[in-house]
Formats: sequence, C-alpha cells, structure tokens
Amino acid sequence: MKVFLSFTILFLLVFNSSAQQTKKTRSEDLKSIYNIQDSIFVRTRDGAILSLMMVSKKGDTNPKPVILQSTIYVRDTGRDINSLKKSVDNGYVGVIAYARGKRFSSNEIFPYENDAKDTYDVIDWISKQKWCNGSVGMFGGSYNGFTQWAACKTLHPALKTIVPYVAARPGQGLPVENNIFVNPNYEWAFYVGNNKYLDTVAGNDRQRFRKMQNRWWETGVAYNKLDSIDGVPNRWFQKWISHPSFDDYWQKMTPYKKDFAQIKIPVLAFDGYYNDGQSSGLYYLRELQKYSPETPAYLVIGPYGHFGTQSGGESILYEYKVDPVALFDISKITYQWFDYILKNGTKPEILKDRINYQVMGANEWRSAPSIDKMSNGFLTMYLTTKKSGKFYSLNSLKPVKKSFLTQEVDFANREITNNDYYPEPIIRKEIDTANGFNFISEPLKEPIVINGSFLGEIKASINKMDMDFGVTLYEVMPNGEYFHLSYFIGRASYANDITHRNLLKPNEIEVIPFSNTHLVSKQLRKGSRLLVYLNVNKNPFSELNYGTGKTVTTETIKDAKEPLKVKWYNDSFVKIPILKTQ
Repeated sequence: MKVFLSFTILFLLVFNSSAQQTKKTRSEDLKSIYNIQDSIFVRTRDGAILSLMMVSKKGDTNPKPVILQSTIYVRDTGRDINSLKKSVDNGYVGVIAYARGKRFSSNEIFPYENDAKDTYDVIDWISKQKWCNGSVGMFGGSYNGFTQWAACKTLHPALKTIVPYVAARPGQGLPVENNIFVNPNYEWAFYVGNNKYLDTVAGNDRQRFRKMQNRWWETGVAYNKLDSIDGVPNRWFQKWISHPSFDDYWQKMTPYKKDFAQIKIPVLAFDGYYNDGQSSGLYYLRELQKYSPETPAYLVIGPYGHFGTQSGGESILYEYKVDPVALFDISKITYQWFDYILKNGTKPEILKDRINYQVMGANEWRSAPSIDKMSNGFLTMYLTTKKSGKFYSLNSLKPVKKSFLTQEVDFANREITNNDYYPEPIIRKEIDTANGFNFISEPLKEPIVINGSFLGEIKASINKMDMDFGVTLYEVMPNGEYFHLSYFIGRASYANDITHRNLLKPNEIEVIPFSNTHLVSKQLRKGSRLLVYLNVNKNPFSELNYGTGKTVTTETIKDAKEPLKVKWYNDSFVKIPILKTQ
C-alpha cells in the first residue's frame, strides 16, 4: 500500500507539472505560427492507450507528409515540441508517439515488447487524419531507431521511408552482446520504466549501480541476483535474462530472416565505428541486403560514438581527434532525404553510393555499393605460437606444425580481470599484457586501408563446457602507440547459432567461428603493424561464464572449483578486410 501511495503521489506531481507545462505551451501556441496538439490519445487494436503530440502549421489545411518519431523517452515537453516544429519548418507535419505506458498512457511499461504493433497502429491512425497526405516518414536514434525497424516487422502501406540512427536491436546488441548479457541496460530499465516520464535520479546514479556491480563481482553471487544486491526489484532485467538465446521473445520485436523480404521502402541509416551497439544497426542493413537486395538502403558511417552519431559527430572521441571532414549536419541530411523520398527532391550529396564511410586518417569520405564491397581483399593472419619480441607472431603463413598456447583462468580470483577490450581511449601507449595473448604482425610494406568487419575462426580445447572470449584488433603505429580498430566478445556455445546453445565437449578441439565484429575504416601507414589480442572474458562489466554448462546467469563462485584451462591452437586465424588501391 505504501509503495502504491508513493507511486500515486509521484504520478500526480508529474501529471500536475505536465499540465502546467501544457497550459503554458497552449498559451504560447496562441501567439505562434504553429498548431500544437499535445494531448492526443490513440487506442491500439488490443485496447491500449498511446499518448501522442502533433504540430502543424497554423492556418495551413493542405494535407502533408508526416514525420513520425516513436520513442520511449518522454523528455521536456518544450524540447519535444521544438523537434516537431523543426518538421513543420521543413514543410511537414510532425508527430511524436510515446511508447505504451509512457506520458499519458495508463498501461504498463514493457520496453521493446509492444512497439512493433503499436507503431503500426499509430501510422494507421496518422494515415487517416485530414492533415496527412497518406505518406509517413520516420527518423530518430537508438530506441527511436529500433522502433522504425519494429514498424517494418509488419509494414503499413503509409510508411514510405525510415531514417534510423544507431538503431538498437533487442536481444543482440543491448542488453546482450553476442549472447553475453552486458551491464549498461540494467539501470536503463529504471530510467525508462520507473515512471511515465524519465527517472533521471535513478538513471544518473552511477555510484549506486557501480556499487551494485562491484558487490556482485566481489561476492561471486549469481548474475540473476543483481537486483537483490541493489535492493530494488528489476522485473525488466529479470525478464531479459530469462531469454539467453535469441528466441521467439526477441525475434518477434523486429524483422527476422524472411521478414526483411517484404521491406521495399527506402532506408537511410547512420552509425558509428565506436557505437557500442553498432552490431545492432548494421544487422538490419545486412539482413535487408540479404533478403531484399533491390531495396534502396543507404548508410552513412564514421568515427562516432552512440550519442555523437546522433548529433553529426564529435571533434574529440575517446581522446582521439577525428578528421575534420568527418563532422556533418545530420538533421540537414535527414530532411534532404525526406524531401528526396516524399517530395521528389534531390538526393543528399553525401550519398555517393549505398555505403558512405569516412576513412580515419585519410580525412576523406569514400563509398561502396554494399558493406561487403567496401573491401576488395582480406589479410588472413594466423595466431601462431612463435615469439615476436614480447608478443607472439601474427603471420600470413599457416603454421606447418600444430601447437598451442595454454591459458588458465581462475574464476574464483577476483583480484584479476581479463579482456580489456573497450576502446577508451582509442589511442593508447600501452595495452593489457597481464593475461591473454597478443599477436603482432611484421611492419606493413605499403599503406593499406582496413575497410569493414574482421572475422575469424578460433581453434581451442577447454576442460569445461563453455567459455566467453574476446578478440580485439589494433594498429600498432610506427611511433609504437596502439590504435584501437575493432573488437568482438561472444559466447563459444552460441558461435554457430545464436538461437540455440551448443555446449562444447571438454578437452576436444572445437572450431569457434566469429564474425559479428565492429565495422571500421582506417588508413594504415607503411611501417604500421597489426595486433590481435585474444583473451577469456572475465570482468565486472558483463555476466560471468564459469563453463559448467548451466544457465550462466545462475552460476556462482561456487562453480569456480576448477580453473578454466584453454589450449589456443596456432591454426586459429583472423581475416581482416582491406581495400587495395590500384
């Protein structure tokens, strides 16, 4: 009862605050050139109520194309209305639809779960309004990027184009990276789920969640007990971790396999080399190319992070000064695209071909007809057991004699962490050599461009039934500094099928392919070298796989009786995509 009353008081305070803001907005609206409707309600086919806002040009009764943003983020009303006004200023009607349970919606909040069908219903409602000419375009980043692809699960005829920035993909991206649950979405669940707006107190309480994470790591309790450590139940987190495979729960949220075949509308996507969830956004494009190659889908990508992509780039990224040409006006390009598709305008100049990417270190943009055709060759490099200075040799010749390097990981030892893979800073003077193995190539005899996503095949045997591992790719520049290019973390038991777990056979050599790495484009100079860092993933930033074969989220430090023993075989290799200049 006490919790219920507290929630009721909080809701009334938020509602009254919103009502005051609404009254102020309406007063200002009387003096403006905009017609603002900030309290629209749309009922879905299954009876839920969604909260929308719409802005059009006052006095203009001509039907127009509508630009829709579909989001779970209920921010300051004035900020959202300003975003809608920008659509109006560009000759459109602007609409924001908030996710089920948000703002004035009385329903419960379940991120990701209802957006596909709800967005369809919103578009259907918009298409029937007198101010809509029958055409709808969508744009936005992160969750708003996800909702656009969700809207393509069952495509409404009125949806003519989408412009997703750094689109999220539930189940493979966040809160999961290649079937490993990672921590950033834990507090995000409270941020978007605690109230009708945003719980900025919980969302910004880094100390609270860092303490929870460290406590989990130090005590060795099961990962599914994180909310017990925090002291606040997290029903969203518990639901997510109950689906470690990419099963029907995740598959129904966005297009999956042959769903992509029916997507024929033009797409313009934006992403970043250093966007944590890059594998999400590029997944959609790769699958669209696979199942519907004729669909006109474009990508603009460069040295940006998750938030930087959505603002057109940042001049300094993780202490790296990006090339000046990398910065761009994403809003301008977005509306040029809408004019191109919805008004028969001119295609944005930046779109020279389907894939448009900035080459780091070259201060130039290049283009290609597809992601695969960004490169015209591969460097196949083997992870040998031959010493090369303080590292091991990364060699283009497959070793004649089979051998291996051995690694032992004691999961009970919390003084040692493994797999320092995160690209912050991008350029560093030293890399982790405390554990795992580093493999370094000979100096390049000529400049090359690393262009695309590297992949590879790990040959290993372990004494357990599973392991999580990481592979990181660096450029070792002629001055000896390390430039972080790309990385992969993943679970060995899902290497061949993300929908079904296939446990490893202890002490047998297993072939573990990996490919879902971060795409990058970087000019490498003559004299640079390539370095591959291979390690078992063991750190406080994601769940810990003890290798017992049990559900990983239920394993505890009691399962760390015997250390993990790995034999990394020297016929393991990476394939690095390159662009050879003629």
